[in-house]
Amino acid sequence: MKTEGILGLGPHGFHRIAYTNWGDAAASRTLICVHGLTRNGRDFDRLAAALSDRWRVICPDVPGRGRSDWLPPSDYTYPQYLADMAALIARVGATEVDWLGTSMGGVIGLLLAAQPNTPIRRLILNDIGPFIPKAALARIGEYVGKDERFATVDELEAYLRRVHAPFGPISDQDWRHMALQGYRRLEGGGFALHYDPAIGPAFLANGIKDVEMWSVWDAVRCPVLVLRGVESDVLPAETAAEMQQRGPKARVVEFANTGHAPALMNESSIAVVRDWLSATA
Repeated sequence: MKTEGILGLGPHGFHRIAYTNWGDAAASRTLICVHGLTRNGRDFDRLAAALSDRWRVICPDVPGRGRSDWLPPSDYTYPQYLADMAALIARVGATEVDWLGTSMGGVIGLLLAAQPNTPIRRLILNDIGPFIPKAALARIGEYVGKDERFATVDELEAYLRRVHAPFGPISDQDWRHMALQGYRRLEGGGFALHYDPAIGPAFLANGIKDVEMWSVWDAVRCPVLVLRGVESDVLPAETAAEMQQRGPKARVVEFANTGHAPALMNESSIAVVRDWLSATA
């Protein structure tokens, strides 16, 4: 695994986009894994390590998160994210890529996959779909961007365990990994979460309302796998069922004792991803 970076261009100049690069650059298949709203690319370490025998796996930190640059708050938009990920695909050099996106990362993948001449050949949406209820967005809005401060990494880990309990069954080792890869040191001492708190106001800027993207879904032509936590409030069962019946007619796999969004850190969930990508080679 190597940490690399590229330059993206936005309304206020260039910014650095960090990413981890797993596997052989000469691999015939490239998988891009993109995280959720407040997370970072290191969430995929376990999955990337498991797949890197066959795939080159690229895991970016979307700007404002992890080791990527922070942006002016007005630039935390999907058009900017799409432009940045298009630049990343160009840097990778693959004519076609597979895409796995968790929550926000899935929305980015969905929007890219719906474009004419898209380079996305296979799409995995992790607990996200073309309809997102406003109640779920309101729940997320209660904690995103609060700029919590912690005296120790242990306190930060305890916070992650509480806020992200819906991620499902996660080992102590993986919770610790998320904490160690998800903090930033504060100048006056202590720790904070490794994302720009301004993402919160940007997330809430247009108000909390249902998000509907069925026309985007219907424009997707590649095979799609949908992963869903049985207890998810972001991807209702009714939405997942409709995704099986229209547009690309996705395959849906559900995970018990899990809400939004499956962490994809255990062997069984990683096997689901690997088996589907291998079957659709």
